[in-house]
Amino acid sequence: MNALKFVGLMLACSVVPATAGAQCRLCTQPVTSAAPVDATSGDVQLQVETSLNFDRMVLSGTGGGAATIRADGSNGVEGSVLELGPRATVGTVLVHGDPNRAVRVQLPRRIELFSISGGQITLDDVSTDVPAVARLDAAGNLSFRFGGRLILTGSADGPYRGDFPVTVEYQ
Repeated sequence: MNALKFVGLMLACSVVPATAGAQCRLCTQPVTSAAPVDATSGDVQLQVETSLNFDRMVLSGTGGGAATIRADGSNGVEGSVLELGPRATVGTVLVHGDPNRAVRVQLPRRIELFSISGGQITLDDVSTDVPAVARLDAAGNLSFRFGGRLILTGSADGPYRGDFPVTVEYQ
């Protein structure tokens, strides 16, 4: 069973040919198209198209509150959070693999976010629009969105970041 796990930032790697002998660049016609994906490789690829972003929040005091961004793009606030910024966005992920294959997508229900000043807040009630029986389309793609509920306590000023593991595997 092949699986791919994404945590926080995507890592890039490069491949260098094992032999670097003399090459005649004029002898063959250069190839400018993308290399074909090997359909028998069984690899699942994962690309984050949009990060989950709560933008800025308007707070009334230092009491507890929460802001929610749902997978459908709707949002809500409660407690000391009066308003969510206009640039708040759901997270969007693109999965690519073998065409028409069933996949299982697993997201955490809760993660901790940290600020550079040492603050900590919680993202819970993570939701997604992945169907109960997820399947890659005829081109081998599946796109889904996710959101969650950000819980604030005390004075939680500043930007927060955290790792959000996404696991996708063939069924």
